[in-house]
Amino acid sequence: MKLWQKDKASLKEVEKFTVGNDREMDLYLAAFDVLGSLAHTTMLESVGLLTKEDLIVLKEELKNIYHQIENGDFQLQDDVEDIHSQVELLLTKKLGDTGKKIHSARSRNDQVLVDVKLFLRNEIEELVKEIQPFFQLLIQQSEKFKTHLLPGYTHLQLAMPSSFGLWFGAYAESLVDDTITLQSAYKIVNKNPLGSAAGYGSSFPINRTLTTQLLGFADLNYNVVYAQMGRGKAERITAQALANVADTLAKLSMDMCLYLNQNFDFVSFPTELTTGSSIMPHKKNPDVFELIRSKCNCIKALPNEITMMTTNLPSGYHRDLQLLKEHLFPAFQTLKDCLQMAALMLSNISVKENILTDEKYKYAFSVEEVNKLVLQGIPFRDAYKKIGLDIEAGKFNYNTNLNHTHEGSIGNLCNDKIEINMQQALSAFEFNRVHTAIDALLGK
Repeated sequence: MKLWQKDKASLKEVEKFTVGNDREMDLYLAAFDVLGSLAHTTMLESVGLLTKEDLIVLKEELKNIYHQIENGDFQLQDDVEDIHSQVELLLTKKLGDTGKKIHSARSRNDQVLVDVKLFLRNEIEELVKEIQPFFQLLIQQSEKFKTHLLPGYTHLQLAMPSSFGLWFGAYAESLVDDTITLQSAYKIVNKNPLGSAAGYGSSFPINRTLTTQLLGFADLNYNVVYAQMGRGKAERITAQALANVADTLAKLSMDMCLYLNQNFDFVSFPTELTTGSSIMPHKKNPDVFELIRSKCNCIKALPNEITMMTTNLPSGYHRDLQLLKEHLFPAFQTLKDCLQMAALMLSNISVKENILTDEKYKYAFSVEEVNKLVLQGIPFRDAYKKIGLDIEAGKFNYNTNLNHTHEGSIGNLCNDKIEINMQQALSAFEFNRVHTAIDALLGK
């Protein structure tokens, strides 16, 4: 069944090529398509395009379909093109001509637009919920290991003393900024495109404000042409927000691969969290972190993929946009899996103590010795030169005691401030408002 078909069917080769993986991707959207139809039919009745009796039976059957989807009992029939067609087919089989009325005043273009936005809105919320416990774990580990020093590096060369308190806390604060970018993406997708039809509006006297309220959107995409133009843009902005989280995890994973290396030997993990070699019995490989790194690097490529797929498209709908689903939709679960595995690993980390007492790290304290001379009244450039000459002459003496007190330093991590920043970022989301609207739409 095709909603657009008249008296001639497409060539089988054309049909196979144009449908592609869209049926599989539409299963991600199934529940959201039903929600969109619940709001749309409610609105149609309010403007006289459905009777009250029509609305009652349509809503009842739509809710039945929604529960089938929730219970995993829903599938697209082999001869059905997409989720929109499947829902309308089920309604028509059950309700006859009444089921055919739900497509009044809308197009598959704005149906998929609202489905995608509802899906992205939901997935961003789920991702934020996954970030929260990982953020808290990083803060906890930062406090737990705040006195465990390790060398810091620039250009992968020995630089200055750092600490695992700083290391864990750095990635916690990185997640704060990542959450802020997710918040921006959430604001973009939390606008209602329904009613834009094929991108040019409708001659029916529809009420787009009502569907906005029913679906819990914060606002409308007002201009109907822009509502259609926004497809591709919303996905790209969301992908960039995902890429930011992925970048944090990829960098963290690279650090862990280095720190577990025997030449660094800063951390260790239980044997059951690492893998071995088929030939080298001593190996404990960081496969989890290597896979997180690679999976997250793939996600980092997503914004550019979406940009290239939508490059030079004029306004209006184009079939190119269909392909965005199969690139973006699975990325959410991949990223959530990576967060969960990173949490599992870091919950079981062992951190080596007294790393910086090893003489090979002595030059990490060169800046400390320069600063001590400056505190004695010697100009910085002269103190720098003296310590440099001592190093070259093999006469460098140092002390491993540190006294860093400024905000965000080894002795003053400011984790409490970082936690406040995260709470502020989280409080800007309107998850409860959305839940209330959707529960009301489903009659919960």
